[in-house]
Amino acid sequence: MYKELITPDYIFEASWEVCNKVGGIYTVLSTRAAVLQEKHRDQLIFIGPDFWIDKENPLFEESDTLCVAWKKHAMQQEGLQVRVGRWNIPGQPIVILVDFKPFYQYKNELYTEMWNRYQVDSLHAYGDYDEASMFAIAAGKVVESFYRFNLTLQDKVIFQAHEWMTGMAALYLQITVPEIATIFTTHATSIGRSIAGNNKPLYDYLFAYNGDQMADELNMQSKHSIEKQTAHHVDCFTTVSNLTDNECKELLDKPADVVLMNGFEDDFVPKGNTFTGKRKRARSTLLHVARCLFGEDYSDEDTLLIGIGGRYEFKNKGIDVFLDAMGRLKRVGDLQKKVVAFVTVPAWVGEAREDLKARLNDKHQKYTEPLTMPFLTHWLKDMRHDCLLNMLRHVDIQNSPDDQVKVIFVPCYLDGKDGIVNKSYYDTVIGLDISVYPSYYEPWGYTPLESSAFHVPTITTDLTGFGLWVKSLRGTGSLLDGVKVIHRSDYNYHEVADEIEDTIAAFSTFSKKQVAEIRRGAAKIAEQALWKHFIVYYYEAYDIAFRNAQQRLLGNVSY
Repeated sequence: MYKELITPDYIFEASWEVCNKVGGIYTVLSTRAAVLQEKHRDQLIFIGPDFWIDKENPLFEESDTLCVAWKKHAMQQEGLQVRVGRWNIPGQPIVILVDFKPFYQYKNELYTEMWNRYQVDSLHAYGDYDEASMFAIAAGKVVESFYRFNLTLQDKVIFQAHEWMTGMAALYLQITVPEIATIFTTHATSIGRSIAGNNKPLYDYLFAYNGDQMADELNMQSKHSIEKQTAHHVDCFTTVSNLTDNECKELLDKPADVVLMNGFEDDFVPKGNTFTGKRKRARSTLLHVARCLFGEDYSDEDTLLIGIGGRYEFKNKGIDVFLDAMGRLKRVGDLQKKVVAFVTVPAWVGEAREDLKARLNDKHQKYTEPLTMPFLTHWLKDMRHDCLLNMLRHVDIQNSPDDQVKVIFVPCYLDGKDGIVNKSYYDTVIGLDISVYPSYYEPWGYTPLESSAFHVPTITTDLTGFGLWVKSLRGTGSLLDGVKVIHRSDYNYHEVADEIEDTIAAFSTFSKKQVAEIRRGAAKIAEQALWKHFIVYYYEAYDIAFRNAQQRLLGNVSY
């Protein structure tokens, strides 16, 4: 690293998830914004797709006073359809939302230009490729327009593109405004995720995979192409963990220049008496759901509440191995407590169960018989083909009255109004005793990090960026430190299930004093992942981008 870093005067970031809450990238951007905003103020500008032209976006507050002259010029003189406002997150950074649909009419010409300049193969495009690429071009044109109207060569400007969906924006700007330094961040390689999702062994054979060949085999040519070419041509290529960096080396033929680990802000974690009260209420709710569903009593002291959540990627998120571990735990004869495991994974959900709602709302009746199908809080649209329900049958979890381990599937987003739990995800996870996220494919892993922030001991694997980072801190990744990191590979599924079972069985025997110490350890680990610790890597990336852009402008770089 250079002694004195070159820092930007303006930072533009484009992502499909700006003011568009889809997944983990939204968390990255929305939690990091306040740290950058504190230093760069309104010279930090996010660009997102405008899906909300005819309706209100609760995450976006439009402004009549921001960038007025430029907005008028962009719309009247350049035909850009933009709205300017602020993102309703801590820091409230400026956001420009752009309507990308008008660019479809130029799609073929734009793709031809990208092929001629960068050999980006759009010939095999399908699905969301066109939509994402038109947004990328629109985002690039917004930055180009803003730069030419407001800025000069003396302004040091960074443009950061997130994921393959905005890669074309970075390439477009290198053509049209080459003085802007470009950064491209892949949060997970498209081809790596596809290999894992197609049940092919990813890790043991990673060294032998050819990314281009696998893209052909998995019909991923266009997404892989834009991702690979952007990685090779931008001024600074980044990813989010050492785990994903290995993918980039092998599948994109390009290692990251900087690893930008995903931090977070803990302003959503309550403190003091508020924390204690929320945890107590969360446990009361979860235990009440269990009592009504199973028709039996569960006391706070004698029940271990376990949780797993996230997207419904059955193998990649480790839902399969978690359920297998619960089946094994059920057969353990000497468990010290009853176990209720909550799987909060949005599925093809129907309605909240009316029979369960009736029991939950009846404060006087004490039920002694379980409901039918006592493992679901909401009905599903397709019960027969649901992976999770089929796995419960496979591992013989029936939630019978004499079973010491039971599983409850909550197949919906916990947004506070699902009809059964009626609490947000954060207001639910705080009530758990232990959480389990045994992912097979997880470039970073916000769910175990967030769980740790709520003082909930967590089990994860070394196939997550977060798990690898924890091991680098502690060396062992023991549950006694607050986060247990299990070794996972392509072929040790059963060993992982056994280790989850053994860890939970041991945890059930710990004293209150031991548990309190473990909970403090989990919180300490989460504190080390705050953005104030990780933001330094972004400034390293900015510096590299500026220095490589200078060389590019001098014509000294060959790609």
